[in-house]
Amino acid sequence: MYFRVLLFWFIGGCWASAAWAAPAQQAFTDWQVTCNNQNFCVARNTGQHFGFVMTLSRSAGAHNDAGLRIELGGLTPPSAKPAAIAPRLLFDGQPLKVTPPRWRIDPLRVITGDGATVAAFLAQIQDGQEITLAGGQQKISLRGLKAALLFIDDRQKRVGSQTAWISKGNKPPLRVPPAPALKEVVAVNPTPTPLTHEERSALLDYGNWKMSNIQCSLDPSRREVRIWALTDNKALMAISCEAGAYNTVDLAWLVSRRKPFTSWQVRLRLPFTPGSGETDMELMNAGFDEKNRELTTLAKGRGMADCGIQTRWRFDGQRFSLVRYAEEPSCDNWQGPDAWPTLWITR
Repeated sequence: MYFRVLLFWFIGGCWASAAWAAPAQQAFTDWQVTCNNQNFCVARNTGQHFGFVMTLSRSAGAHNDAGLRIELGGLTPPSAKPAAIAPRLLFDGQPLKVTPPRWRIDPLRVITGDGATVAAFLAQIQDGQEITLAGGQQKISLRGLKAALLFIDDRQKRVGSQTAWISKGNKPPLRVPPAPALKEVVAVNPTPTPLTHEERSALLDYGNWKMSNIQCSLDPSRREVRIWALTDNKALMAISCEAGAYNTVDLAWLVSRRKPFTSWQVRLRLPFTPGSGETDMELMNAGFDEKNRELTTLAKGRGMADCGIQTRWRFDGQRFSLVRYAEEPSCDNWQGPDAWPTLWITR
């Protein structure tokens, strides 16, 4: 089965009176912006950067909470130890100075969390072409950066405000709306009684019976039944059903822990509508995090898992509710699933 990650999607909407903001993810030439349901926005350069990336983040609200880092990295380690990047930074061919104490200087990264320093740095580079490393092929393209910054200004309702990065005005910082409140999903029975050997054996037998009575394209020899204790009277059962080169689609059920077994199929529905218009999600490469009591999915855009969609769901007593949705649409060998930008979070 060929799985294709939706590369760019955008959901309009403003923070206004909603309990959360509609997530958004959009590309601007060589820059990608992701804003989650708290209007926390992250932007970074994409494309042929050869592991040289600038990441910018900003929280919603009147406070000047922003961060910026330039780093050399990626999923594939370099063949030789690279030289420190700070002395080699060039902006459109000219030395680019970053100095302590406003900047933290490490061998392979420079970082600042000072809002004024971030704003001044962006004002310096936003109309330029690229940041490069002397003696290397690494490049941070600045094409699209200004549009990405304006998008963040607009999402966070900073246009015309003193806190805006691009479209500054005279509106005081307190006119900028605060971050929307986070929704809470409380786990039910967070420490269930572990399955006994007898319970697990009986549930596996039930799962094997169910597996033989459902239509799946996956070869029977490759199908697998997995069981986890969910509450004191319910278990979570997953059966692998379809597979491609690097993704497996699972089917899952809530199952009673005692005979006679009864089961209800698990269906995952997003609390927001993506650009595709599809709110129902497949259980791709499903698992269960027993420490956090969360159902997980991971849809990989390609085998090295540098792009795709990762989700986490918590059982609230009736259904699994989304607690985290992360998506990385750019397959550029930069970061793995745990570092993908988030579009949805909860408490």
